[in-house]
Amino acid sequence: MDPADELAMHWDRWLRRRQMSSRDHLIVHYSPLVKFIAGRVGAGLPSSVDPGDLISYGVFGLIDAIERFDPDQGVKFETFAGPRIRGSIYDGLRQLDWVPRTVRSRARSIEAALADFEHRNGRAPSDAELAESLDVGLDELERWLAEVASTTVGPLDRAVAAGLEPVAVDGDAEHTPTAALEADEVRAGLRSAIRSLPERERLVLGLYYDEGLTLAEIGGVIGLTESRVSQLHTRSVLSLRSRMRSAGLD
Repeated sequence: MDPADELAMHWDRWLRRRQMSSRDHLIVHYSPLVKFIAGRVGAGLPSSVDPGDLISYGVFGLIDAIERFDPDQGVKFETFAGPRIRGSIYDGLRQLDWVPRTVRSRARSIEAALADFEHRNGRAPSDAELAESLDVGLDELERWLAEVASTTVGPLDRAVAAGLEPVAVDGDAEHTPTAALEADEVRAGLRSAIRSLPERERLVLGLYYDEGLTLAEIGGVIGLTESRVSQLHTRSVLSLRSRMRSAGLD
């Protein structure tokens, strides 16, 4: 049987009859998507984080996506499953609580400095201005951003992905109209915050979350080193966190 026909057959058996053997076939078929997303999330994380754990977390998201997918909504399964797989990996990472206190403290300091500068000047600071606000040198700021880059995994990062990627309508009973309205409000606030970022940071977010490029690939597109792209990504995520908190949407 042609692979595409076989996949369609298993989707039909799962959607119509909830045949578990077909669900298992779908899990195996889409497992490369989990490995791809886990690889992107894991890039730059400390070596103490086991890539196999990320894949395991992602499989739970894949299973959830298969069980909730409704093709009548007109969204491709890969589009529907991506945010769920990524979110499941983020949830698993947060449970590990592997981020050192000093790094958390520096992330909060950078967020506060970004928020304070933007409030006073109506724009995002340059690296030099951010370093001055933190009373550190540029080299030390770069070290801080590099440390924080491997820890920017959490609800905001999950929301960034949801704010940039197409979102399917979920008919599950747990998703009440109130919850849907709140989710729409967060997405709208996030998109507004993204639009207010400097152009280069917006570009990095779009290429990373929307186009699926790696940090190294983004560097090749915009002519920067991978480490510099990582710094820009980190800055933008921290800036979005502070803006969302200020708007009461954290």
